[in-house]
Amino acid sequence: MECFSPTPSSFSSFLTSPSCFSPPFLGLKSNSKLSLNRKCRSFVNKDNGSRCMMSTMIHTANESSVCFYKKLIHFALEETKPHTPLVPSSLQENYSSLLAMDDKTELQMLSFEAPKIRLLRSLCIEGNDGMQVLDFAAFPKPEFDLPIFCANFFTSAKMNIIVLDLNPLHDIRDQEDYKEKYYKDLIPLGLKYSELLPWGGKLTSESLKFFSPIVIWTRFSSSPDNHSVLFSAFNDYYQAWIELMDRSEEEIDASQIARNCEAQHRYLTWRAEKDPGHGVLKRLVGEDLAKDVITEFLFNGVNELGSKTFLDYFPEYICEDGRVNEKRSMIGKSFESRPWDARGEFIGDRVKIV
Repeated sequence: MECFSPTPSSFSSFLTSPSCFSPPFLGLKSNSKLSLNRKCRSFVNKDNGSRCMMSTMIHTANESSVCFYKKLIHFALEETKPHTPLVPSSLQENYSSLLAMDDKTELQMLSFEAPKIRLLRSLCIEGNDGMQVLDFAAFPKPEFDLPIFCANFFTSAKMNIIVLDLNPLHDIRDQEDYKEKYYKDLIPLGLKYSELLPWGGKLTSESLKFFSPIVIWTRFSSSPDNHSVLFSAFNDYYQAWIELMDRSEEEIDASQIARNCEAQHRYLTWRAEKDPGHGVLKRLVGEDLAKDVITEFLFNGVNELGSKTFLDYFPEYICEDGRVNEKRSMIGKSFESRPWDARGEFIGDRVKIV
């Protein structure tokens, strides 16, 4: 959940899928109040009082976007299965679904692992006030230097805030060989969607370090066309990640494995501390439970893959009393436009900085 500070409002979005369904593997045990099998419901449009019903034949303009997010999860899992065996993660026992403090908002979680995937997990939030959230990620095992698949989507009544990327495990500005290995052939894909989904505005320099040249960072109003493009982008990016996974070879050098492990731990440490979507979780389930979901589920590995602290990786954030500065940007710069050119070269020093 990157790059936004959402303010939920009443929901009047749509879905471009013909039907609403739950993703596979939903027979997993749940200890919470709510079942992950819960069906998407019809709802009342507050503007005109009409009841919008799900249909397999008609795309209505008022279907719940949580169904759209579930469709993305379903696609990703179905796309993965032919390429690698997925088994439920041990996390699924404790993290399957939660009911928020308002007794209305539902948080649904799925998690899996595979021979090359340390954790593939999703969090889907269906808010009673119209807020919808999808946080979907795939983290490679340290024996593989694969990028991290990242999809963070937020929907309110009028606005969609989107981050979609194959986050680089290593610094692609300093390591040209890593950039060539994973991103050279994907630049045309990034250019295609940078035209269809324009840059979403200011992005902090610190956040930029964890994004690739093909990152989609955008904002758009809800419409069938926009959601259709987003669905296509998610499909294409995930298929690209799966192809990279298929081609990836296991590292046998212990020092390189340790380097991959630390790089992923650094990423997790940043996200666990500075991801702005945390505010949504704290509002829904309280600070203590939100912290547990963040560190043990969303960014699982932050307590296991390494012993360094946030301030070890990012010492510029230390306060005089030793605490972590709560600011999201210590550099104080943000990029108003895309800081990569058509070849995927970083041009951040030449674009407008605010």
